[in-house]
Amino acid sequence: MRSLEDFLYRISSDNVGKLILRLMLGVLMLFHGYKKYQSGIDGIKMLMINNGLPQFIAYGVYVGEILVPILIILGLYTRISSLIYAFTMAAAIYLVHSSHLFGINAKTGGLLIETPLLFMLGAIALVCFGAGKYSVDKR
Repeated sequence: MRSLEDFLYRISSDNVGKLILRLMLGVLMLFHGYKKYQSGIDGIKMLMINNGLPQFIAYGVYVGEILVPILIILGLYTRISSLIYAFTMAAAIYLVHSSHLFGINAKTGGLLIETPLLFMLGAIALVCFGAGKYSVDKR
C-alpha cells in the first residue's frame, strides 16, 4: 500500500491536473468536431438562420470543435484557445439548449445542459490556470 501512496504523491501536481484537464476537453470535443467534419454542418447553418444570424458563422464550428481542441491538447496558445472553446460552448448552449436552460433530466436528476456546461466551465478553468508544465506553451 505504501508504494501506491508514493506513486500517487509523485504523480500528483497541478501540472498533471492541467494536463488531464487539457486532454479531457480536447479529446472529447474532437469527437464532436469529427462528426461535423464527416456529416457536415447543415444543421448548424439552420440553427443560425433560425436565430437570425448569418449562415457563414456556422463554419466557426470547425475552429471551435477541431482546431481549438488540438491546440488545447498540445498546450499551444492554451488560454486564448480555451476562451474560444468556452465561447463555442456558450454559443451551443444558446443555440441548441436555450429552450431547456434550467430543465432537469427526469432519469438522472442532472441539468439538461450539464455536458455543454461542464465543457464550458472546464475551458474557463483552463483560461485561469493556463497550460501547465507539460505543454508546448512552456517549451
